[in-house]
Amino acid sequence: MKKKKIFWVLSISIILTIITTIWLANRKIDEIAKDSVYNEVSKIPYNKVGLLLGTSKTLSSGEENLYFMNRIVAVNELFKAHKISYIVISGDNSKKEYNEPLDMKNELLKVGIPDSSIILDYAGFRTYDSVIRINKIFGQEKFTIISQEFHNRRAIYISNRLGCEAIGFNAKDVNMYKGFRTKLRENFARVKVFIDFWVNEEPKFLGEKIDIK
Repeated sequence: MKKKKIFWVLSISIILTIITTIWLANRKIDEIAKDSVYNEVSKIPYNKVGLLLGTSKTLSSGEENLYFMNRIVAVNELFKAHKISYIVISGDNSKKEYNEPLDMKNELLKVGIPDSSIILDYAGFRTYDSVIRINKIFGQEKFTIISQEFHNRRAIYISNRLGCEAIGFNAKDVNMYKGFRTKLRENFARVKVFIDFWVNEEPKFLGEKIDIK
């Protein structure tokens, strides 16, 4: 009986610790980023470069990924309103058959954004990597991040820790039913950000600097 009681006390303590850690991480990130995200094109300031955070074009089921398509719409709105001049698409290309940056570029070309304004970053395996690379590889200290709001807030927090001035333009979100797993993962991704900075984690790849003239 005593062992069983100890087991339940430990289990409850671990669960409470996890919940508290997630709550604190969310609170800190939202507090830092709350005044740096925008929903309206008319209100967002101009930055030379927009950082489009990559995601897969389709879901594992084969369905269209609404996170992907909504980000394309958001970038198009910003570019056509002259709120950004260049777009760095940062995403995962770790497998030959999987290429987030190229898939996004092809969609942007379809809506009329010129090839000369698009730059591909194939080593954005994580949001953490993408934000560090836009600063260290592409030399940007002020930029506009384009993704859904919950994602933008985390990326802005990372930017803030790097000493950059980032703002976010919020693409349309996905409803709770279709976005449940993504929102659940976001909670743990936010905790991971603090761990990454604590251990001074480096991106998987850095490489030579690229000048955006």
